[in-house]
Amino acid sequence: MSVRLMVGTGKGGFRVDSHDRRTWKVSEPFFKGWKVTAGVRLADGRYMAAVASDIYGPALHVSEDGENWEQLPSGPAYPDGGDRRLREIWTLRENRGVIYAGVQDAGLFTSSDGGGSWQGVTALNDHATRPAWMPGAGGLCCHALLFDDTNPDRMWCGISAVGVFRTEDGGATWVPKNAGVPAALEDEHHKGIGTCVHGLAQDPDDPDRIFRQDHLGMFRSGDGAENWERNEDGLEAAFGFPIVIDRASRYLFAVPLEADQYRVPVGGALQVYRSTDAGDSWRSASAGLPAIDSWGTVLRGAMAVDNLDPGGVYFGTTSGTLHASADLGESWTNLPVILPRVLHVSAWVD
Repeated sequence: MSVRLMVGTGKGGFRVDSHDRRTWKVSEPFFKGWKVTAGVRLADGRYMAAVASDIYGPALHVSEDGENWEQLPSGPAYPDGGDRRLREIWTLRENRGVIYAGVQDAGLFTSSDGGGSWQGVTALNDHATRPAWMPGAGGLCCHALLFDDTNPDRMWCGISAVGVFRTEDGGATWVPKNAGVPAALEDEHHKGIGTCVHGLAQDPDDPDRIFRQDHLGMFRSGDGAENWERNEDGLEAAFGFPIVIDRASRYLFAVPLEADQYRVPVGGALQVYRSTDAGDSWRSASAGLPAIDSWGTVLRGAMAVDNLDPGGVYFGTTSGTLHASADLGESWTNLPVILPRVLHVSAWVD
């Protein structure tokens, strides 16, 4: 089995390939000079990547091989003349033949024809609470999407700094689901929003069990996000951005950071924390990672798993370092490369 990573950075994208998960080959940059903010491999085998420019805005590209890319003629877009600007595409997912794009300014778009045309999810994009939506430090962005494999009408999205929303009717209506999570930006007219979700992960065997890295802590829900409880036992810090789950083992992985005014590894020691018991407890799983003088942040989209057995875990930092584990975090390899600021990491198996 070979593994391919797509690494999106502030100055281009990189393919990182391995046939054994021990040695890696890093490509020359594609979309050189552009931000590469999200990537997905579609069911038809094509790769899709989102790029962005502060001048030209966002665009979507597709590729058959991950090397030769073609820009799609259209992408998600807000109507002209409004007060919303589509600045970046933060996440790309495919579910049941539909491609979903979560964007900044916060919104959700779908395509049912492989990216040829896009429609806004009006019930979310024009939600009654929208006048009270406020951006986090990274902007007002829809960055996380979860799906219920047992119910095609049910899904969740995470918006910073607004919170988690759930739909039970295929996107016709959306309800904030943040009970138990303290608000970072309270609004007296719209209760239930103002929480700053940073990352979401979902138990592959139980769609109601959801894990949430939030601005104000680590949380877990056992009832589809109706209620949230803290699950921070063992974490050296409860602030962070990514949270991912390995499908086979159901191990969780997160990267604790000093709280929001700093946003760096605690004491300059880059550490990954792992939970082997559905978030009941966390322990460091960092053997081989830089233990001193490592101050790069791991952003919310910059960590991924490959779902092999044993599972591979991969992440990049804002310092441009790239790290890989082929044994569920028992040991880590620091790839011999310094990239631009890492924004996104995806992992696929061939």
